[in-house]
Amino acid sequence: MATFPDSENRTPLASDCRRCPRLVESRNCISWGVGSLDATLVVVGEAPGAGDPDADPWRGGNHTGMAYTARHSGRRIRERFEALGYDEEELYFTNAVKCFPAENPEAPDSSNREPTAAERANCRPYLRSELADVQPACVVPTGRHATESLLAAVDRSLDGFLETVLTTIETDTLPPLVPILHPSYEDVWIPRLDYEPEEYESAISAALERVGAGPR
Repeated sequence: MATFPDSENRTPLASDCRRCPRLVESRNCISWGVGSLDATLVVVGEAPGAGDPDADPWRGGNHTGMAYTARHSGRRIRERFEALGYDEEELYFTNAVKCFPAENPEAPDSSNREPTAAERANCRPYLRSELADVQPACVVPTGRHATESLLAAVDRSLDGFLETVLTTIETDTLPPLVPILHPSYEDVWIPRLDYEPEEYESAISAALERVGAGPR
């Protein structure tokens, strides 16, 4: 069972943020990064989902104010890294966009829409600040959108996501990036990448060891 994070390890970078009017309208609260500021890995998602206010404690970042705390994705990604041997002090979880992008802001349980380029750009200074504060050995974007957001921070684009999964992406100003599948899509894409689940987990471990970001 994944360890639910301590709210004392939440890192709010502003008391409020109103850069994106549509996100202000649709969010319940800002989902800030959470974890150790001495972490080996920073795990980056795209944006918080709607969450479930009744799924205590795994209500999701839109309700907890902490990234990757949803019952499905948050618990699953945390279990993944705990199974790989990382403890809480080695992990920091955040999102490229900190607020829930509702398809229909008037419906609190609306499905997610894709954040706009402007929303990603508005939130990018927060992400860069987190990376500067933590200075991890490696950044692990989960899914295509998170990978694109990180590359956009260094004026690079992504030609194809699946080809980058578990490969090391070096940039001039960011720590090494090792993209992995988003936990919501693992069941679909792990077999398509010709892995068994155990093989995929081992491949993540090997990729992180290659960049010197294995468990301490």
